[in-house]
Amino acid sequence: MAKKKDYTSDKLAKVIVEAIQEKKGEDIVSLDLRKTGSSVADIFIVCHGTSTTQVEAIASFVEDETRKKLKEKPWKREGIQNAQWAILDYVNIVVHVFLNETREYYKIEELWGDAKQTKHEYKK
Repeated sequence: MAKKKDYTSDKLAKVIVEAIQEKKGEDIVSLDLRKTGSSVADIFIVCHGTSTTQVEAIASFVEDETRKKLKEKPWKREGIQNAQWAILDYVNIVVHVFLNETREYYKIEELWGDAKQTKHEYKK
């Protein structure tokens, strides 16, 4: 029998947001999809970096922190190598780390406009 995870989507989201903040990800937004009728995920977390190096660093640090703090790793990861749009899929939470220009092009927050949006400020 598989061991049940001892955290909620909200706890995982908190660790992810803090990791993004640590690497200075910009314009961090959580989209709560739980009441939209979509079964894609519970939460999307979206941010951007100003360079491909920063995008890669943010995505890698999110993976490191979730593994270290919650013993969790993404079920799937995409785009880390080209670092235009990195996706870390934790099943209930999907993290989107964009290069700024790519984020502006796809406007993912507008695609999920009916989701509750929460902006996360930098922690100093």
